Amino acid sequence: MTQLLTLSPQNPDLELIRQASAVIQRRGLVAFPTETVYGLGANALDEEAVAKIFHAKGRPSNDPLIVHVVSVDDMKRIAADVPPVVEKLAAHFCPGPLTLVLPKLPHVPASVTSGLETVAVRVPNHPVALALIRASGVPIAAPSANRFGHTSPTTAQHVMDDLNGRIDMILDGGATSVGVESTVLDVTREPAMILRPGGVSREAIEKVIGAVELRNNHPNSDDEAQVSPGLLGKHYTPNAELILCKGEKESALEKLLQLAKQAQVEGRSVGLLLAADDLPIFASLSCNAYPLGSSTDLESIARNLYAGMRALDDEQVNLILTRDFGAQGLGLAIHDRLLRAASQII
Repeated sequence: MTQLLTLSPQNPDLELIRQASAVIQRRGLVAFPTETVYGLGANALDEEAVAKIFHAKGRPSNDPLIVHVVSVDDMKRIAADVPPVVEKLAAHFCPGPLTLVLPKLPHVPASVTSGLETVAVRVPNHPVALALIRASGVPIAAPSANRFGHTSPTTAQHVMDDLNGRIDMILDGGATSVGVESTVLDVTREPAMILRPGGVSREAIEKVIGAVELRNNHPNSDDEAQVSPGLLGKHYTPNAELILCKGEKESALEKLLQLAKQAQVEGRSVGLLLAADDLPIFASLSCNAYPLGSSTDLESIARNLYAGMRALDDEQVNLILTRDFGAQGLGLAIHDRLLRAASQII
């Protein structure tokens, strides 16, 4: 049975943190909140501990992990080189939802990096996460705390739903504030490249360091080492079939309305994962709606995205309908997650 400890997200009880750090130090697994999603943590420098992450999640060994540290200086414990661009980025985004890919030091286990010579590292912006890393005294490797490929967890209950009995402890620090994973930026190349869009937008990064490249959205072969987490073609998926409609808002909503009507004729239970202002067009239908927030508030849409998928799964819908929210700002990360979660794209 997994132990659940509840603590204040802003002022975590240090005795509870000490209990959690003792689990990390004895090669156990602790799920903890970050500003993005809940992470499943283990000592990043201990191969046996890291192996437990892959086993608990059912995660393939070719999907690398992100290592969490408390400062840019601590990156030097695992990175062979921390170039000057890191300091520029850190001044704006550390702590925060930005992961940097750096050359790794030899003592970082190959299982953390999927055998690559680079390591992904970030400083989380959450008091519970930072307290846990400090108390543990080691860098903490932590992918999302869910079954591999399933919708990412943004609450402790989501973690419990997926991993109860498979991990030692969950620290419940409430719902996460960003709601999608960190941006992964490879700074070993020039110009730097966004490998995975996330909680820091491309536009924000380019204001600090100039133009960056964006990795194409085509997934690597599932058999080869991934250059970043979150790049496999099928990822973040709810239990229900999810249809993503791309294109301009009005035409997308009209297509979704027709799909909802047809699905109800076929006797299917329909869930709507849409902006609040998208929903009136569906008022005549008996759908399960999860409003993500205003269509002009991409932060709210990102924050509620995974929670909405899980809530609609809890309603036992068998079809979720959603639309694209553009590629500007956080829209790019939302687009990426929906693209990989979708069973069908129209």
